[in-house]
Amino acid sequence: MKFNKAAIVFLAVSLNGVISAQEKITEKQIVVKDADEKTPISGVLLQYNQGTSHEHSATDGSFKFSLKSLPDTLVISHPGYDDVKWIVQDNEAKNNVIFMQHKPFQISEVAINHSSFLSAITKVDLNKSPVNSAQDLLRKVPGLFIAQHAGGGKAEQLFLRGFDADHGTDVSVNVDGMPVNIVSHAHGQGYSDLHFVIPETVNNIDFGKGAYYMDRGDFDTAGYVDFQTYNRLKNSMVKLEGGSFNSKRILGMFNILNDETGRKGAYIATEYNYADGPFDVKQNFNRVNIFGKYNQWLTDNDYFNLQFSTFNSSWNASGQIPERAVDEGIIDRWGSIDPTEGGKTSRTNLQMNYKHIISPSEQIDAMAWYSKYNFNLYSDFTFYLHDKDNGDEIQQTDGRNIYGTEVKYTKNFTLNNGTVDWISGVGFRNDDINTLQLNHVYHRDLLLDRLSNVTGTETNLHAFSGLIWKTGKWTVNPALRVDHFIFNMHDLLNIDQLPSGQSDEATRVSPKLNFSYAVNDNVLWFLKTGMGFHSNDIRVVVQENGDKILPYSVGGDLGVRLHPFKSLIITPTLWYMSLQQEFVYVGDDAVVEPSGRSRRYGADLGIRFQPLQNIYINADFNYSHARFVDEEKGQDYVPLAPVITSTGSVNWDFLNGFSLGLQYRYLGARPADEEDGIRTKAYFVNDLMLSYNRPKWGANLQANNLFNVNWNEAQFATETQLRNEQQSVTDLTYTPGNPFGIKMGVYYKF
Repeated sequence: MKFNKAAIVFLAVSLNGVISAQEKITEKQIVVKDADEKTPISGVLLQYNQGTSHEHSATDGSFKFSLKSLPDTLVISHPGYDDVKWIVQDNEAKNNVIFMQHKPFQISEVAINHSSFLSAITKVDLNKSPVNSAQDLLRKVPGLFIAQHAGGGKAEQLFLRGFDADHGTDVSVNVDGMPVNIVSHAHGQGYSDLHFVIPETVNNIDFGKGAYYMDRGDFDTAGYVDFQTYNRLKNSMVKLEGGSFNSKRILGMFNILNDETGRKGAYIATEYNYADGPFDVKQNFNRVNIFGKYNQWLTDNDYFNLQFSTFNSSWNASGQIPERAVDEGIIDRWGSIDPTEGGKTSRTNLQMNYKHIISPSEQIDAMAWYSKYNFNLYSDFTFYLHDKDNGDEIQQTDGRNIYGTEVKYTKNFTLNNGTVDWISGVGFRNDDINTLQLNHVYHRDLLLDRLSNVTGTETNLHAFSGLIWKTGKWTVNPALRVDHFIFNMHDLLNIDQLPSGQSDEATRVSPKLNFSYAVNDNVLWFLKTGMGFHSNDIRVVVQENGDKILPYSVGGDLGVRLHPFKSLIITPTLWYMSLQQEFVYVGDDAVVEPSGRSRRYGADLGIRFQPLQNIYINADFNYSHARFVDEEKGQDYVPLAPVITSTGSVNWDFLNGFSLGLQYRYLGARPADEEDGIRTKAYFVNDLMLSYNRPKWGANLQANNLFNVNWNEAQFATETQLRNEQQSVTDLTYTPGNPFGIKMGVYYKF
């Protein structure tokens, strides 16, 4: 009897010890962070209890979990990182930090049901085929097609979703969340010059097609792009490049602060570019870039970032040449009608970011930024159409200061049947325009006439709120965005006829509603719907007396993401968009062209295929049909709207460190006017890249326009008149695309 009582006491004490141990283990908590940037990683998968239970990390990277027995092995995994296996043998410290190490992203790791699916795709593309120019960066965005003209100094011409978006009218371009598009610009609404970005500093690209995103506002009609730079560098690096047409490039990226704890980091990057180009008139293209970034975790819950960038660029331009001038032998393909075209531009940016993690389920993100911008461009599009003696060269000048800020709040709720993320934000942007001119000049030197001369301010106040509700296989995302614009303008040419200041206001409410349904890990259907808009030039607002200041768009996407096996992802999509008004200020002529309602529909197909570990294939095919709604059939074509575009590449890693990549881009013929009487010419261009990479150094050889095809990069239907012509002619004008050229480079890391 005494023995039984002793056994019972012993068992009770032992059981109490086990229960106490389990209670302590129940309080186990870990935090998962990026090994390089020391930032928390949300959405990380934790498997425990011998693989029978799992959790996902919260906003602050933390997990709370309960183990049923010891020892146990925690398996921590996230796309783009090496798996971490952590053996828990006893009830050690309650709080542990686990660092996850980046690894080369593979198609097999892309989760089609993850919110970062699109940026994961571009991450793979970037890893397989690095970039070294702003053009390369933009070409990494699936479905986005670009053209360059006027000596390489102007912003690229953008094509997306059936829009010839000029230099950004219907595509929102951003860097680390800071808008690049410039409103009421001297050369065109939404002008987006990305040349202040040093390509090697870009870590990833976030993008979205359509106007379905609550945190994206002005110009997000056809879609948005956000280039995200590295927070810190693993190594310092020096790169030297040179090649055909006297092109030169020097790049330096230097770690200047990288403490052992990882709580602080800073680096600076600088770049110099020069090129003469293939044209008879040397481009004399010069550009200098400087970029710096500082990061610090002030506490475990407070993060601060400060970054600075500046660039200055100048160039000569061959300009657009009439097709007939080449056909008749007046000039050759690389000649100029007006050899004095060109320009210079600069932009300086200062940006601050602050993050405060309130709790594992909520945080606040704040951003503030400032830009100082100057632009001076000389162009000649019509030659002797208006001025038979001096020619039609124009000067467009723009000078301004831009201020902006945004504060975003995120809160996560756990429900019995899923989770809800509530995201809300407010912000503003103010463009203080001190110079906005269009002048008629002679050979850059002589001012003949001022055609437009205004100053003013344009202010955008915005707010948004939405939910991301995940329940079972469904994700539902309702959201609402409100934008309010205030326009103020002083017309310095008509100060006697008009009031000293003219102003107007307008508000646009943009609802969004998106759905997705994950059939399984390999198939996800999605439906995106929403309204978008783009703002208008202050000169348009005044001229049109505030009518239809913010033309809206309504659209929808229906598509599916297919992951039939680990090495293949296919994303077919059907889309539709209706635009209230193609209402564009044509800065080249200082006129307004309200072109009426339009309708677009089309299909996109993206393919990412990695049949072997060392072979990667990607391709994007895009078809669009764009027509004006209120015009007669046959006269309803939207000029220059792309019909068929496609880009892609094949990349092969071989031997030990060698890589070979073949890239292509195709732009089909399209109407250049409303009647389709003039059509642009299609082109198919290939580039080849051979590189050799070692841990500390590497080299590359790039062959552009590999097959030396004659192609027209920028193309327009323009009424022009040459010096000896008796009357004007409307025909195709174009900037010839570069011929075959070689570029070589070497880099060293330390």
